[in-house]
Amino acid sequence: MDNINLHSYDHIIVAFSGGKDSIASFLYLLDHGVDKDKIELWHHCVDGKEGSTMMDWACTEDYCRKFAEAFGVKMLFSWKEGGFEREMLRNGQKTAPNHFEYFNEDNIIECGISGGTSGKDGTRRKFPQVSPDLSVRWCSAYLKIDVCTAAINNQPRFIGKKTLVVTGERAQESAARSKYKTFEPDRADNRNGKRIIRLVDHLRPVHAFLEEDVWEMLKKYNVNPHPAYRLGWGRLSCIACIFGSNNQWASLNKINPAQAERIANYEKEFGVTIKRKLSIPEVIAKGIPYEMDDDVKIQGLSHEYYQPIFVEEWTLPSGAFAESDGPT
Repeated sequence: MDNINLHSYDHIIVAFSGGKDSIASFLYLLDHGVDKDKIELWHHCVDGKEGSTMMDWACTEDYCRKFAEAFGVKMLFSWKEGGFEREMLRNGQKTAPNHFEYFNEDNIIECGISGGTSGKDGTRRKFPQVSPDLSVRWCSAYLKIDVCTAAINNQPRFIGKKTLVVTGERAQESAARSKYKTFEPDRADNRNGKRIIRLVDHLRPVHAFLEEDVWEMLKKYNVNPHPAYRLGWGRLSCIACIFGSNNQWASLNKINPAQAERIANYEKEFGVTIKRKLSIPEVIAKGIPYEMDDDVKIQGLSHEYYQPIFVEEWTLPSGAFAESDGPT
């Protein structure tokens, strides 16, 4: 990555989940002297903005917002209308539109919309499949990757500019991710377009990092990690991630049984379980909940993030080097 001129880009977009790897990717930019005015943190809201609380941690959106405020960088949100739940319940319908925040000419945040009117009608009526194949593990594709691409493609401010998309995949996470390129043209790239020219590169700056390297980066900046790590989770996916281990599902059931029950009821309605061989109640029964601090539990389930972003005495969270079940 030594030959990549980070300072040559007009816009740098960090796909920011609030997890340790996206944080380390952002801190990598700071370590290399990138102008913070060029950086935008983009968080894709898995559950949308219409009130569904189907899958994600309640505190994640506000944790991301407070993180950006603490570092003095821009924060923008995007989402598929209706989020995970509406997409899962598609029944002879088109996929919903994408919504994305952007800065207008006066540097004021407005909201754009794209899609939802073309394409084929389709039916899901089941959860995403536990697979590295994004065509069946549709939650990553439809609720994050496609939303980001649509947001870039539908903003004139990226036309004729150089844009860098930064994501936090690491080779250590899975065999599939180990094969990702560290640097390549992004899905939104159109540098050879005849009518619209848009140069968009994609960088994975922590791809070669080991987990200890990531935690050292957070320690260096005294960043208080997302509450999920302090509750025992090894990765920040959705709290009800389809890849979750038995212990993670048991832990979800311990702190939010209504959420676990809701997912189990959908399995019954669809006649297809997430894990295929076991229902969620059976998965929960096989797991052992993590030992969790009551104050952190309350924070994890709150829509307001009220704890500090920076801590004076930094310590490894209990989820460090623990179970890391999540997207492959």
